[in-house]
Amino acid sequence: MIYKFLYRHVFLHMDAEFAHHLGMAFIRTLPALNFWFNDRRIKQAEFKKINAFGLEFDGVLGVAAGFDKNAKAVRALGLLGFSHVEVGTVTAIAQPGNEKPRLFRLPKDLALVNRMGFNNEGAALVAKRLERLRASKAKLPIIGVNIGKSKVTELADAVDDYAQSTKLLAKFADYLAVNVSSPNTPGLRSLQSIEALRPILTAVTAHAEGKPVLVKIAPDLNDADVKAVAELVLELSLAGLIATNTTIARTELVSSAADVATAGAGGLSGAPLASRSLEVLKIAHKTLGDSAAIISVGGITTAAEVNERLAAGATLVQGYSAFIYEGPAWPFRINSALKKELN
Repeated sequence: MIYKFLYRHVFLHMDAEFAHHLGMAFIRTLPALNFWFNDRRIKQAEFKKINAFGLEFDGVLGVAAGFDKNAKAVRALGLLGFSHVEVGTVTAIAQPGNEKPRLFRLPKDLALVNRMGFNNEGAALVAKRLERLRASKAKLPIIGVNIGKSKVTELADAVDDYAQSTKLLAKFADYLAVNVSSPNTPGLRSLQSIEALRPILTAVTAHAEGKPVLVKIAPDLNDADVKAVAELVLELSLAGLIATNTTIARTELVSSAADVATAGAGGLSGAPLASRSLEVLKIAHKTLGDSAAIISVGGITTAAEVNERLAAGATLVQGYSAFIYEGPAWPFRINSALKKELN
């Protein structure tokens, strides 16, 4: 396990965000080098074709928003074995995000804490990058584009802000994900209320050029609010729901109180999120049934956990923290294990 050796003895001693950028630089070289993650190897590990909201996915596992914020590694992530890549979160106005340091590890919990603040290059630039990617005619995974509210935009103007991003990005996306659930943009989670959420989703759908629209929710919503958002998905005939984003909770962690305090505020992702993410999935599926898709994300590390989410009603799953802790061969291992179970 070369990656785990390097992670333990090299990456773990670096600033987490710097280590992420270093990893991204390596991943981005894969299409040019063809390295050992090539089309033949990934094809051997294919799970099965999944049809969801009018799109055909090469497997169930995708990479969650937050990993490739500016759509710089889409093709490479596909070569690693991800059936879909959700880029972003992208905002209408480019923004630097919160002050550094803003990404922290809790390795004893296989968890991350981030307060990145939607750092991204803005919808116009990301749209141009995606346009060039489409024009290259390269084999690509399904591309989702996750959009959020610009920090400088007042909550009262959120509808127009989301609409602007949609107008710029929809034509280059396979699907759109509306992010109203990050804990790192002041006031953003208040947009999960049905009264605030309905006009945002209506505006995004109106400008989505027929592309599927999903909404991403927080694990910290109470059960009744999860059900209410799921009912709104049905009311507006959306493609589905993404459950869940990161949590502000810090319960049942094995990391020391000092380590948790050092990480500070922000969204917690990884293994500690698994239980609540699964609960939210089950609540949403009870309302949605087969009428809308659910992408389950949060604390998924093993093929057994993927199967648990699928059995609970997920159509697709996504990972982020496990990819960081397990390394670039992680999607290959998941796909291989899932394929063996089918044979």
